[in-house]
Amino acid sequence: MTEIWPSDELIASLRRPWLVAAFEGWNDAADAATGTIDHLIEEWDAQEFAEFDAEEFYDFQETRPIVRGEDEERRIFWPTPTVYLARPPHGDRDVLLLRAIEPNYRWRTFSRQVVDLAQRAAVTELVCLGALLADAPHSRPVPVTGSTDDPTMGRRLALQPSRYNGPIGITTVLADMAQEAGIASASLWAAVPHYLAEPPCPKATFALLGALEDALAQPLPEGSLSELAAAWQRGADDVTASDDELAEYVRALEQERDSAGTPEASGESIAREFERYLRRRDLGQ
Repeated sequence: MTEIWPSDELIASLRRPWLVAAFEGWNDAADAATGTIDHLIEEWDAQEFAEFDAEEFYDFQETRPIVRGEDEERRIFWPTPTVYLARPPHGDRDVLLLRAIEPNYRWRTFSRQVVDLAQRAAVTELVCLGALLADAPHSRPVPVTGSTDDPTMGRRLALQPSRYNGPIGITTVLADMAQEAGIASASLWAAVPHYLAEPPCPKATFALLGALEDALAQPLPEGSLSELAAAWQRGADDVTASDDELAEYVRALEQERDSAGTPEASGESIAREFERYLRRRDLGQ
């Protein structure tokens, strides 16, 4: 059951919304994925659209509620999955932003409730965001990989079905249920340097924002994220420069990455960056 449910009037006012989802935990190295959602909530001044009952999905000894405030203003905040509604000023479609901690229980029930809400809101496309720790040098562009089982999204975004075999997170379950319900879904994952795993990693969040912009085909606000990413880069450079063994390891990763001819330096990547520039020019960024 949901704790907050949108009214019929609000549902009727939606403009062909996307659904974008990210979850804290296993799917969210250095908070890069949920950082993207938080960034868009702030930049777009997104409002609460729906909340799901935390009691159904969380072990409160594992995912503990938090108390905040002073004196009589003290409140308990539960780990409540929340969907926010954003109405981008530049674009003809709304965006629903789902932010949650990965549930401890009832993944199928949770995903079914999200898909039911998405169907009621006439969502036709879902993008799940994730981040993983990888052997990626911090001094190179953050790799973002994607996959989809939907042929139309695959052609438009140049994505293939996933060939991954192994343990999965809630994003995979949600995407699978959405696909079964007729909602096209894609997943985007940023690779965070494993030796700099402490959150946040604004460089990875910035990379995910760019990939999401390509998926939505509408300009997304950068805000201060590019400056935060540059500051993170300087700090990462300082950390590696002060440790000879780490610096040598990073040089080995750089050589491996450069010799592999990765897509981040390809003509296709340059073309995507130019398309993003054209879209963001309308935002004055």
